[in-house]
Amino acid sequence: MESYFLGRQPILDRNQNLVAYELLFRQEETQEAAKVTDDLSASANVIVNAYGRFGIQNVLGQQRGFINADLDLIMSDIISLLPSKHVVLEVRVPEQITVEFLQQCNELKQKGYQFALDNIVAIDSKIEQLLPIVSVVKVDVLALGADELEELVAALKRWPVLLLALKVESREQELRCKELGFQMFQGYYFAKPEVMSVKCTDPGKLSLLRLLTLVTDNLDHEEIEKEFKRQPGLSYNLMRMVNSVAGDLPRKINSIKHAITLMGREQLLKWIQLLLYTAGKSEDGIPSTRMQTAVERGKLMELIAAAERPHDKNHHERAFIVGILSLLDELLGIEMQQIVNKLGISDDMCLALVKREGRLGQALKLVEADEQGNGVAIQSILAGLGFLSLDEFTGIKIQASGWANQTGDIAN
Repeated sequence: MESYFLGRQPILDRNQNLVAYELLFRQEETQEAAKVTDDLSASANVIVNAYGRFGIQNVLGQQRGFINADLDLIMSDIISLLPSKHVVLEVRVPEQITVEFLQQCNELKQKGYQFALDNIVAIDSKIEQLLPIVSVVKVDVLALGADELEELVAALKRWPVLLLALKVESREQELRCKELGFQMFQGYYFAKPEVMSVKCTDPGKLSLLRLLTLVTDNLDHEEIEKEFKRQPGLSYNLMRMVNSVAGDLPRKINSIKHAITLMGREQLLKWIQLLLYTAGKSEDGIPSTRMQTAVERGKLMELIAAAERPHDKNHHERAFIVGILSLLDELLGIEMQQIVNKLGISDDMCLALVKREGRLGQALKLVEADEQGNGVAIQSILAGLGFLSLDEFTGIKIQASGWANQTGDIAN
């Protein structure tokens, strides 16, 4: 049994009533703060723990949860796993605000998600672009002098936002912030972060990949249910996740089959990918470079398959799985033949992974030749495939790399 941890710090109103919690990444029970080397990884862990391992009702009760959401998380599919009624997406101002980022934020806002700006000490042009989107501005009152704080609050009052006083450490600070019109408060003066813990069985990476394959192949629920039944910890995690997300249902989910049906195939895929992302971290929490390479391979394989058969979605998804699995022998120290036997995948996928044969195998050889910088082999394989030019291949490579860096959906 593994131990999992989650930090939460109360957010209070002007009368010191609890109105929300900020949910925090923690790696051990005694931590007051955590060293975060990968923002997306930390947020993914918070989401998996809060929804899957603890149960969101146990963590938040009837309150909202503020969850740190960096640019990668906002732009990824992970967001859609979070019910808008539960969360406030806490954003630090990114180094560069793109049109795509603003568009994604606006779309999420239209779906009911709320945003908070974190650690604000001044207003600049970038912050002004974000203020129309956000509902809450968290002001670092500890970093500002009395005049600076008053000036900042006066500027923020031009916008329809709630003001949250962050890092309040004394009664004097609280009273001053109340005088200035702050509506919410957070800081050590009220409460330090509490670290919650729970013991769960962590699903193995191979089990998750087997399940990912079943869902991708669009098999009926019975086959997927059988796989869950072989993994009690994973089944518990699924039912906790669905119960957390679907808290307003007239009755709780009490079977694996019911949970799978309610979550739906697309959401189930995202959830499994999120679990893969949080599984098997190295000791310092940094995602494996080889697993990140496997993720990029998966996307590149998918794009190659889409270029060959634009309307065959099943072919695209199987190509994606081949790319992800193609480094698993190296990552797990198990022969590829043993892996494909355990996963029970289709013959053409097996052929591609074990012998680099067939259409998927040729595509995988192309990807590997590119990673090795073997220009002669690249030209030869492209000529053999016959549907992709070097320029087109270069274009989809850039697309795959951008996708992998942006979403990190299945990094290890």
